[in-house]
Amino acid sequence: MIFTVAIDGPAAAGKGTIGRAVAARFGFAHLDTGLLYRAVGAKGGDPVAAAEGLATADLERDGLRTLAAGQAASRVAAIPQVRAALVEFQRRFARREGGAVLDGRDIGTVICPEAEVKLYVTASAEVRAHRRWLEVGGDESAVLAEVHERDARDMGRADAPLRAAEGAVVLDTSAMGIEEAVGRAIAVVLERMEGR
Repeated sequence: MIFTVAIDGPAAAGKGTIGRAVAARFGFAHLDTGLLYRAVGAKGGDPVAAAEGLATADLERDGLRTLAAGQAASRVAAIPQVRAALVEFQRRFARREGGAVLDGRDIGTVICPEAEVKLYVTASAEVRAHRRWLEVGGDESAVLAEVHERDARDMGRADAPLRAAEGAVVLDTSAMGIEEAVGRAIAVVLERMEGR
């Protein structure tokens, strides 16, 4: 069975947590596409060459979940040649036999507009900054400033800006716990599976 769940949304909205839980619930493969961009940013040097030569082992590097790696990912993701180099990898993953869940910024809009399920997971900037601060520590007001900066860059880029895909179900997790958010996502997937 080929069945794709595309999950998009801004940083720290909960899309990765939801993506992993949905994949586990249905036995689907999971890809956090942000790791691709984080790995390219972490490799340094020419980002286009880094994207073209990206290997699976690069996704297992230490430090890919840091705030600095996230900022580097956002910068390299704004380069059209980097995005192009990573598109085919993501599309092959998405249409693999057995089902797949991909989470990122442009999965439902660019990578898999034909996905059977499209979710847009969001939350207020303040809630997302607090969540990220709990993960990484430091000065919470600085984390909020970085969230605003990243949102502006991700939503304002010319190539594949962050936005909800046509037909996406929007999940605002600002006032939701993890279990509720995951439960709502699973309900959407079940509904689409039953409708096939």
